[in-house]
Amino acid sequence: MSAQSQAKANLIRACTVSRDVQNFDLLIEDMETEYGEDWGDLTFAEAHAFMDAPEAGALDVIAIALDDADEPSTPLVRSIIEKASARGIHILLIAEALSPILLHQLLRAGAEDFVPYPLPENALHDAIERLHRAEAQQAANLNAAAPGAQGSAGAKDGAVLVVQALCGGAGGTNFAVNLGWELCQLAKNRTHSVCVLDFDFQSGSVATYLDLARTEKVYELLSQTHSMDSDAFFAALQVFKEKMYVLTAPSDMLPLDLLSPDEIERIISVAKSHFDYVVIDLPRAVMHWTETVLNMSDVFFALLELDMRSAQNTLRMLRALKADGIDLSKHRFMLNRAPKFTDLSGKSRAKRMSESLGITLVGNLPDGGAQVRDANDHGLPLAEFAAKNPLLKEIRKLATELHDATTAAHKLAAE
Repeated sequence: MSAQSQAKANLIRACTVSRDVQNFDLLIEDMETEYGEDWGDLTFAEAHAFMDAPEAGALDVIAIALDDADEPSTPLVRSIIEKASARGIHILLIAEALSPILLHQLLRAGAEDFVPYPLPENALHDAIERLHRAEAQQAANLNAAAPGAQGSAGAKDGAVLVVQALCGGAGGTNFAVNLGWELCQLAKNRTHSVCVLDFDFQSGSVATYLDLARTEKVYELLSQTHSMDSDAFFAALQVFKEKMYVLTAPSDMLPLDLLSPDEIERIISVAKSHFDYVVIDLPRAVMHWTETVLNMSDVFFALLELDMRSAQNTLRMLRALKADGIDLSKHRFMLNRAPKFTDLSGKSRAKRMSESLGITLVGNLPDGGAQVRDANDHGLPLAEFAAKNPLLKEIRKLATELHDATTAAHKLAAE
């Protein structure tokens, strides 16, 4: 920092950090609009040294401006972020042409928000406001958690229903989408009754099955879960037919380990607090946060088919869960494309498979045929496309049982 800037350090509330701030002329204009003369400018090396100085504690925000030419400086930038975060300074990234993975790494290091460059109108102001709102919300949460504090009025504690296919093509996403839609119909007099979360960050297809767009807001939410509030969560959701809320998969293919277990828990907790039912569509891969989802679930539906690959994958899953000492009481194994009532040979095979695996098949979902594929291609639930489909009837029956059980549990708790 220049000598003049250091002399006025007690007046400086923010500063930019960049290779050369002149490459970000729009940022200069917005910083002047936001802070007047109460801001400074640092290079990466200057910022790294300044974060150890006592004067750095007076800063409110640092805006780190990066483009693709700055990727070699990533370790230095991470160190700046870690130092600033440790001193309680808000950290905002101004990113131009950075890869999503690199951007996520910097956010994980402690940056709180990011804004794309060139800056949209009022984007810097809005981002700074979000940082301050998140700080105020965090303080409010701490006060609410204090002994004797009252919980938020009207907060829900929704049931978490998790769906995972144990083999490709087992119909996990189709089951999750139609289960969520049927629960919407049963909770007709409730607002915010069902939320579907697509946690398959690479190939999730909930958006396709409901003809919803994949927006950048989803990635923004996933990258900023530490500062996420209800407004940010709902901003990333889309609504299907004004009833069912959906968090789609991101628009870009991202690593499945994009989020930590704590971040996954935070998203589910926010969803539970606003919806009666939270339906989660998991990827087939087992991640380090899969156990977190399992522990937070009320029911965990595992879908399989009557073939060798399903049997082998189920066996691997059971061994992994038992090796980690994970309770299987929440698992409900569902056989998709189950044998028809008159298919005695198929029913015998299903019985032998369940006995050999040591599981109970609690649900037998019939083959919905080409109508299932066509409904998904049209972006509609089965109820909206083929109301008499046999698969829909079974899913509706299951949804009714879940809804009745949940309603009874809520009444019992109220008494």
